[in-house]
Amino acid sequence: MLAALLTAALTAGSVLVPTPAGATGQAGYTVAYWRMDEQPHATRMLDSSGNGLEGRIGGEVATGLTSGDDIGYHFERLEPDTPPTRPGHLVVVPDDAALDPGTNDYAVTVRLRTRNKFGNIIQKGQATVAGGNFKLQIPSGRVECTFRGPKAFLEVVAPYSINDGDWHIVRCVRVQQGVALMIDGQQVAARSGWTGPIVNSWPVSIGGKLDCDQIDVGCDYYAGDLDYITIEAAPPAW
Repeated sequence: MLAALLTAALTAGSVLVPTPAGATGQAGYTVAYWRMDEQPHATRMLDSSGNGLEGRIGGEVATGLTSGDDIGYHFERLEPDTPPTRPGHLVVVPDDAALDPGTNDYAVTVRLRTRNKFGNIIQKGQATVAGGNFKLQIPSGRVECTFRGPKAFLEVVAPYSINDGDWHIVRCVRVQQGVALMIDGQQVAARSGWTGPIVNSWPVSIGGKLDCDQIDVGCDYYAGDLDYITIEAAPPAW
């Protein structure tokens, strides 16, 4: 379930656009591994990476969800853009420099299941914050992954929806050559370019936005299940 950042994601003709001959990836490391297997009514999301990047589980997040041998979290459906805000719908991991993409090769992997068609799954920062941001969301049931930095805003969108009620593994990778999206082990979208370094002072938010009012700024609350999330990084190979 947990794997190091794929060397293939950093080398020629693999996940992204072709890279110069002889380009090689560096060994990846796990930044955070949230297994999401806490028992019902848990308030802390533990980090199995050993880096201590634990999160606060909101009171509206159902933990201890069982599905076969899996244990995960459930996020109920909330009506979009309808007050009041529901901060208890979120899992929040405090800001830590290790969670910023910076200039590293960087990957976010999520195992999810939903029948809904909207919501922000995970993000660090929002659209206008200083230092850039990254985000995975699922509008219309199609996963979108964005990385915004000082050089470019890169977004990749899945060509098909996955809100079919089945489990799917979604992986988004940012390297110097661009951004790529994989679903269930297959690359489905990619865009070339370099975002520049992404560093902000915001927490990681799982299940929706932190700074929102459901009037002028929607909270984009995710609805569905999450089994695990990993964040991985590697020194840039350039």
